[in-house]
Amino acid sequence: MPKSEAGRILQEMQAGPLTDLKSKYPGLTYGIGGRQQEITESMTSIYRGFALALIAIFGMLAIVFRSYIQPVIIMVAIPFGFIGAVIGHVIMGFDLSLMSMMGLVALAGVVVNDALVLIDFANVRRREGALAFKAVSSAGVQRFRPILLTTLTTFLGLTPMILETSVQARMMVPMAISLGFGILFSTMITLLLVPSLYIIVEDVKSLFGFKTTHATEESVLSAEACSE
Repeated sequence: MPKSEAGRILQEMQAGPLTDLKSKYPGLTYGIGGRQQEITESMTSIYRGFALALIAIFGMLAIVFRSYIQPVIIMVAIPFGFIGAVIGHVIMGFDLSLMSMMGLVALAGVVVNDALVLIDFANVRRREGALAFKAVSSAGVQRFRPILLTTLTTFLGLTPMILETSVQARMMVPMAISLGFGILFSTMITLLLVPSLYIIVEDVKSLFGFKTTHATEESVLSAEACSE
């Protein structure tokens, strides 16, 4: 039996014969040992590390932006990056593995970069007096090329590893697929979903009368007119 099929066989055993035996003989227990046990322990460790990484990312973004909402907008790109990684595995014909999960953890810290640049530029435009829609539209136009170039260079840099067929590099291919396809897919979401969420949040703030430190476009124009 190929090692890549071990997980599938184990799932079938747990869903079929092992479940039947436990129902037939109450009190019967079973354990998983060997390589599968090591994988399970490693996955548990990865999940804990991933949770801590998300908390750390949120904390740093909250400090930088002085907001609890904008970090959430930025981190929305993370689950869509995971979707891109899964699609990449399907396209390349690979199963999700332990190395894939490690790639997903690394991906979480990479995909936020594009959204961070976009939101930061929009905030600068807001402080200059632009309205939310104009600020985020300007951010999308001005930062489109840097975001696209960053994504393409990262993906093209990982392409040789993704296409590698040697036995020595075969173990690292799933990690490269997670990173490459994940950042490629998340970039499209960043350019579409993140600006939309930014405008929605600003509209909700205005609707409920939350005060903002950003000046409105009309106030800036009035100030300029008075100075003239």
